Amino acid sequence: MPGGRLTHEDRCLIAGWLADGLGYAEIGRRLGRPTSTISREAARNSAPGGYLADHAQGAADLRARRSGPARPVRPGPAADERLSGDGASPGGGPSSGEGWSSEGGRWSGEVRAFVDRFAGLLAATGLPRMTSRVFVSLVTADADGLTAADLVRRLQVSPASVSKSIGSLEAMELVVRRSDPGRRRERYLIDDDVWLRAWQADTGAHGEIATAALRGAELFGADTTAGGRLDRMGRFFARLRDQMRDSTLADAVAYDVLTVLAALVHSGRPLTLDAVAAALGWPRHRAVAALDALRRRPDLADPLALRTVGPGTYAVTARPDRLTPAQREALER
Repeated sequence: MPGGRLTHEDRCLIAGWLADGLGYAEIGRRLGRPTSTISREAARNSAPGGYLADHAQGAADLRARRSGPARPVRPGPAADERLSGDGASPGGGPSSGEGWSSEGGRWSGEVRAFVDRFAGLLAATGLPRMTSRVFVSLVTADADGLTAADLVRRLQVSPASVSKSIGSLEAMELVVRRSDPGRRRERYLIDDDVWLRAWQADTGAHGEIATAALRGAELFGADTTAGGRLDRMGRFFARLRDQMRDSTLADAVAYDVLTVLAALVHSGRPLTLDAVAAALGWPRHRAVAALDALRRRPDLADPLALRTVGPGTYAVTARPDRLTPAQREALER
């Protein structure tokens, strides 16, 4: 409603468009307001984290109460059209996501409660609360993802908070950034490979921790408190890495690996490749595939280890890293 007071819906739009990088003149044109109205609004109601719609509305309500009772102003037809339209969000993008209400650019209460609860669970794992909220918002968005302005409107936070959270999620490779065709902005989304990348990243991190801890154990000495603690830590993360690595190995191959191990354990002596194949009634290439898988994935034999004792001859032994230095010493006596 040109000439009337800015509504909360107007302020949500302003916050989103400022996050998109639009200038005061363009925002004024979209709202049907003078540029000076937008510039004064942004200057008067910007918080330390940027322009916040809720903060601005609260400040405006306080000023209105101080100046006496005023007739409430409701959005006119033009504003209603901007907020509902034909499936468009206030910033001109899709209104993506079930439970997203075009009325005021807000979630329904049930959806907001779910997002907050889910974000709280992620925050309990160590992810910052704001980053968790942004991540859950993107998880619950449609395939096109969300813009920074969409996130500002949905979460009612500052553009700076959204930007910082997006940066953290990108560093963890949990979010991808794509250009919004025909617009000077970008969209953020969760793609289908995110969980695989997160799994691989965790596996690599666990391996690095294991290596560093085991080096530390050598540095301090296994007979010291610090050395023993680092040794246990290193072996724990090494097992975790081994169990996670290449977990997509086909079930049939994994079954063959266990069968070959059982044959070697049962024989109680080294066996040649041909002897293993003959004992199991397998073609030779099947035994070769199982042994190759064991060499590539030694964790599949845990707590045993495959040992080559001669040309084409194999045996199994206990993995020494599953024993503490004291246990190894006791067994060697």
